Amino acid sequence: MTQTPFAEIASRLPSLAKSSDWNGAIQRFIPYRVQGRVCLLQGGIIAVDGLPLAIGSVTRILRQGHSPLEAEVIGFDKGRTLLAALDSLEGVRAGDPVELTQSCRSIKVSEELCGRVLDATGTPIDHAGSMGSGRRVFCEAPPVSPLSRKPIRTGLSTGVRSIDTLLSVGQGQRLGIFSAAGVGKSTLLGMLARGTQADYVVIGLIGERGREVRDFLENDLGPQGQARSITVVATSDQSASKRILAAKTATAIAESLRDQGKSVLLLMDSLTRFATAQREIGLAAGEAPTTRGYPTSVFSSLSHLVERAGNSARGSITAIYTVLVEGDDNNEPISDAVRGFLDGHIVLSKSLADGGQYPAIDVLRSLSRLQHQLLDPDQIALANELRKWLSIYDEHRELIQIGAYRSGSNPQIDRAIAIKPRIEGFLAQSRDAIMPWDDSWERLRILVGS
Repeated sequence: MTQTPFAEIASRLPSLAKSSDWNGAIQRFIPYRVQGRVCLLQGGIIAVDGLPLAIGSVTRILRQGHSPLEAEVIGFDKGRTLLAALDSLEGVRAGDPVELTQSCRSIKVSEELCGRVLDATGTPIDHAGSMGSGRRVFCEAPPVSPLSRKPIRTGLSTGVRSIDTLLSVGQGQRLGIFSAAGVGKSTLLGMLARGTQADYVVIGLIGERGREVRDFLENDLGPQGQARSITVVATSDQSASKRILAAKTATAIAESLRDQGKSVLLLMDSLTRFATAQREIGLAAGEAPTTRGYPTSVFSSLSHLVERAGNSARGSITAIYTVLVEGDDNNEPISDAVRGFLDGHIVLSKSLADGGQYPAIDVLRSLSRLQHQLLDPDQIALANELRKWLSIYDEHRELIQIGAYRSGSNPQIDRAIAIKPRIEGFLAQSRDAIMPWDDSWERLRILVGS
């Protein structure tokens, strides 16, 4: 690190140097020209000598014959600073200068972001022109104080009938969509983005295949959903650092809008890929793997990211995170840990999807922990009644399917068999349909009373 003497700075600004106040200000804010040099590259992690910076600082590596490479400080080892690059390491060599650019990464947020697609750093990638001015916010921010959070008392209509009636969501609630690949989670996210009554929708596509990004924007989200959404993208081919940053950037945008008193719906696909990226960084930095190959930093990062959502004294962030599961196994480490952070979970079933039911929500395995705080007693009774008949049918499914059950043996089973097709019709919904809250409850009332 090369120190630039204060006298030299003062000599460059003679008119300012005459003032003791300005001398103090300059000495506080421009005391150093911070620069180090690359000394080691191992496992995608860059070690730098002479660069004592804080965790989260943003640096620039000056590569010979290449454009500067941005990297973030992630740790220290034997007096060296460890960096994780945001892009390809091509062209990096020992001795390359490394200099500080930001002590903490920030982005600009304004209402002009609506309808735009951004990369992990908050830069537009949709070829729709540059961004204007906006409020600058930090990508890494502490969660709202527990005592400053408003209680969740107001429901948020999603336009998805099965969620609004059986898994009701409140403003400021945090839920997970647990799903195997190809079961319709992207389609469900698009339905939520189009049908929600929130003021803004912020979408984080973390680790998606490049082909699927445009497909999601044009088909699942559509012009209607895209017009009211701010989308942050980091594809699977990009670095782990960029995938992690994209999740934090999307959350920071949602926080900024919440602080303006708005109701925000944050959709993140997926929390699993965020955890995988965090694992890559942790293992490369020398952390010991603990739970099935995941370092402990993964779980603390997950809880910190999720805790940033929720209510504040001014507005709300209702967050819905997708979690990838293998088959229908919801007990692998990430799924198990995330369920403890969230206020409910929506399970998508491959067997229901194979049977043609979309959205393929397994109502009996799904749960909204705040539903009883959001609904009146009559609505709770209607939801419980439908669950009851689903449960009775599910309990005797095998006997019914193999023909071992004789009609008339049990009135409740007979009723469950009779009402099951109508329940399936109620739970199914076209991807283009947005169901008003009152209409959904009226249909449930008719179904249960029939």
